[in-house]
Amino acid sequence: MLATAQPDFASIATECVSDVVAHDIDLQGILAAATARAARENLPYAGTVPPHEAWALAVAGAAILIDVRTTEEYKYVGHVPGTPLVQWQSGAALTKNPRFTRELAGKAGKNDVILLICRSGKRSAAAAEAATRAGFLRVFNVLEGFEGEITPDGQRGATGGWRYHGLPWVQD
Repeated sequence: MLATAQPDFASIATECVSDVVAHDIDLQGILAAATARAARENLPYAGTVPPHEAWALAVAGAAILIDVRTTEEYKYVGHVPGTPLVQWQSGAALTKNPRFTRELAGKAGKNDVILLICRSGKRSAAAAEAATRAGFLRVFNVLEGFEGEITPDGQRGATGGWRYHGLPWVQD
């Protein structure tokens, strides 16, 4: 794992109230279950991880959590403390970032366990597929994303996502 790409999740975790205690979690079991989901669903990347398990992996230093939303979402909606941003798409038109995999390589190595998170889990799935095609071997999508699916009344954050589950986040 690249030391420069890994935020100080251990100190973040001590400041946050969370039901996840990294030493009580089977980290290899989380990754094995994530990989099994990928096989069952025929996914073109390493697997999928629920938010609590993504946090456990990140806190333990077993994975690098990377946000792939737009700069505006990251800044104004909120983000996981210490998590780097590598935009999959940018701007209101959500234009694909042609430098995505090169920028990702600046945050994580091709053999690192990488967890990608977006708003709902859809863009991060596309980003995980692109990263895998570019040679990143262990890229996982964080299920539900940061805000979860949109409800019938047009709201996010009410039925799933990082914030919904009470995991640590900050807003600029």
